[in-house]
Amino acid sequence: MTGFILETEGLTKQFAGFVAVKDVHLKVREGTIHALIGPNGAGKTTCFNLITKFLQPSAGTIRYDGKDITKAAPHDVAQDGLVRSFQISAVFPHLTALENVRLALQRPTGLSFRFWKAEHVLESLNERARDLLEAVGLSEFVETPAVSLPYGRKRALEIATTLALEPKVMLLDEPMAGMGHEDIARVSALIRKVSKDRTVLMVEHNLEVVADLSDTITVLQRGQILAEGTYEEVSRNEEVRQAYMGTGDE
Repeated sequence: MTGFILETEGLTKQFAGFVAVKDVHLKVREGTIHALIGPNGAGKTTCFNLITKFLQPSAGTIRYDGKDITKAAPHDVAQDGLVRSFQISAVFPHLTALENVRLALQRPTGLSFRFWKAEHVLESLNERARDLLEAVGLSEFVETPAVSLPYGRKRALEIATTLALEPKVMLLDEPMAGMGHEDIARVSALIRKVSKDRTVLMVEHNLEVVADLSDTITVLQRGQILAEGTYEEVSRNEEVRQAYMGTGDE
């Protein structure tokens, strides 16, 4: 048992001759928070798209939970618990927080196409939906339409809908984007809380958040891994400082 729940070997993606990701060997240890950082154009989002199967690699393999998923479909890996937040967190703005989470809960139960049924059909999901909302600090917003939620609370709702799929690995793409200090603190605490029972792989530009949350950091530059380790280790790496941390480039 390696302890790694997600691994890539030689992961490469070319677009019309341009190499966006080149020979990436990534190992994400189960039960940890692993951050993927680097300047714009480093290949972070392409890596996410490859891992979650929205893109097929030009070369290399991807293994998740002991299985080769290189050629798997996006919905298959999501069903197996490898979930990128936007896959199921397209929040319906005019539904309440409870209704949004309840819709997400329908997928594993086979009720996916019954959202138009009478209210009593879905009442069995209410308790679990309320529990998830409580877990992300939204108990007081149960009946609030998503469109009326403050931005940070809306991101918390997205995390609740992601949790509804019971992911083993959550992939969070810039979870702090556009947030103020108060929301960043709240969502950081939420990510730390939900990571206790699962693995988190995240792309994040806010280095304070990365330093605070991450067990391991992988630094990408021009589609390749430049360095990997703890925040203290990568922040002392002179190549990293020149390529990313010292530039101020996000």
